[in-house]
This record gives sequence, structure tokens and C-alpha cells, in this order.
Amino acid sequence: MSRRRCAFTLVELLVVIAIIGILVSLLLPAVQSAREAARRMQCGNNLKQISLAMHNYHDVFRCIPIADVNGAVNAVSAHARLLPYLEQNNLYQLVDFNVPYDHANNAVARNAEVAAFRCPTDPSRLPSLIGGGNNYYWNAGSGIVMYSSGAAGQPSANGIVWHNQVFRFADILDGLSNTAGMAEKLTGDGNNGISSPTDTFRPGTHPATPDEAMQHCNAVDVKDLSKQGYSNVGAPWLQQYHSTNQYNHVLPPNGRSCMYPPGRIATTANSHHPGGLQFALCDGSVRFVSTTINLSTWRSLGSTNGGENIGEY
Repeated sequence: MSRRRCAFTLVELLVVIAIIGILVSLLLPAVQSAREAARRMQCGNNLKQISLAMHNYHDVFRCIPIADVNGAVNAVSAHARLLPYLEQNNLYQLVDFNVPYDHANNAVARNAEVAAFRCPTDPSRLPSLIGGGNNYYWNAGSGIVMYSSGAAGQPSANGIVWHNQVFRFADILDGLSNTAGMAEKLTGDGNNGISSPTDTFRPGTHPATPDEAMQHCNAVDVKDLSKQGYSNVGAPWLQQYHSTNQYNHVLPPNGRSCMYPPGRIATTANSHHPGGLQFALCDGSVRFVSTTINLSTWRSLGSTNGGENIGEY
């Protein structure tokens, strides 16, 4: 009597492999979605912690962290002033606020990476020598003026952090829950020799209104490298600058960013999160806003004193 050996046939093996492949292909998007959800949660938590640090700072100094103290050139950023409230007091001790951010005295602090300033959804492509990266920007308002050189004939900036201005919660006439404090922004590619959506472009025009600024920004030929304005977007966090830690509510979320020297800016919040980005209101709450939000509503959120009725968004 001979025994019959049981085994898989080649066809059966191929069927099993095919089924496993199908299951993996079905599971992979779910895993990626879960990972993005975790990254988004961490990103939102960073925004929350920075917002709480801002409130703690305000409790002590009776103002929001300021930029360009006494009109200093290349001033140290408002971010640096929050370090003691983010459990970074040792790093804070290394910052010399009496000299520019790029002074030798600030070399160690400038190159330090602060986890609370980075969103895990955005792996930076910036050269490490530029300095530590940042993904969380202060709301400079819904207008196009950020520097006094661009203010001729323009209304004053109406955000919470802009140059040479001390701002308090009491100055936010629209209310803390109706005014943006900070938002996410992606880092740039660090190279003006290539064009990336995260770059800040230079249309070469002089818009007089936010609508004109948006029109000119959207019309710029991004393939024309002469229109490259700034590629080191997001670093160093120690520098107070429109492309390192200040944004405007001029273009909608995930739109382009443009600069119109002298002094007129349309730096736009953006992220890699599907469908939109996260931002923090001045009351400390963190919200997710869709890329398709009504532009008027988005601009109203950027204004501290517009008196708008924002409603749901």
C-alpha cells in the first residue's frame, strides 16, 4: 500500500498569494490613513501647546510675543520668547535678544531643532545649515502690509504679530474665538534654482489690495526662475520674517505665497493634510479648515478688528 502525500498545487499557491496581495492592497490605505491621523493629531497638539505658551506669556508680560523690538534689523523671532513656556528654558538661555538672529552669539540656538515647532507630516528638504525648521506661523492679518516700507496708502496690518507692534488680547476687538492666532505652513525646498509649490514667488508687481495681490500671485509663471522670491521657507525659526514665521489671510488655505517688495506680502498657510490645514484661534482652540473655505470668511478670521459676522466654517 502506498501513501498519498498532500501538498499545495502551483495553482493553489498562486491563488493564495493573489489573495494575500489583495488583502495587503486593501489594508495599506487604512494603515496610511491611520498614520496620517496620528501625525495630524501631533501637529494639532503642537499648535495647542504653542497657543497655551502664548497665553502664559501674555499672563506674565501683558502682551503677545513681539517682533522687531525697537525696530531691530534681522530681529530674533517671537517664537524665541515662548521657549520658557514650552519646556525649552535651557535653549532660551542661549538666545541673545540684543543682537540679530544671525549673529555668532545665536549660532547654537539658531541651529537647534525644536520638536514643538515641527509638524511630522512635513519632512523638511531644507539644508541643515540654514537652521532649525518651523511649521507654525503667526497671523499677520488679512492685509498685504507687513513692513512700514509698504504701508504708503495702505491700511495698517490687522493681525496679532507684525513688525514694531506691541499687541494685547484686549486689542483683538473681534474676540479671541473669532481671530486666528497661528496656522500651519510647509517648509520650502531651499533652492531658488528649482520651483516648488512651497516657495515664495516674486511677481514683480505692486498690488494695492488683497484681491490684486491674489490675482497677481496666481498669475505668476512659477516655471520662470526669475520669479523665485524665497525658497528657505520655514527656517530658521529664530528669524522674524514673513517666510519663516508670519503668514497672511490674503490667499485661501493651500494657495500660493508671494512677496511684493517693498513691504507687501501674501504668505499663505498650507499643509500636507488631505483637504485643508489646522490653525489655532487666539482663545487657544485648534480647528481644521478646508481648502475650499469661503475666502471672505478666511480673511475675516485673519482680522482682529473687522467686526465681521463669521458664522460656521
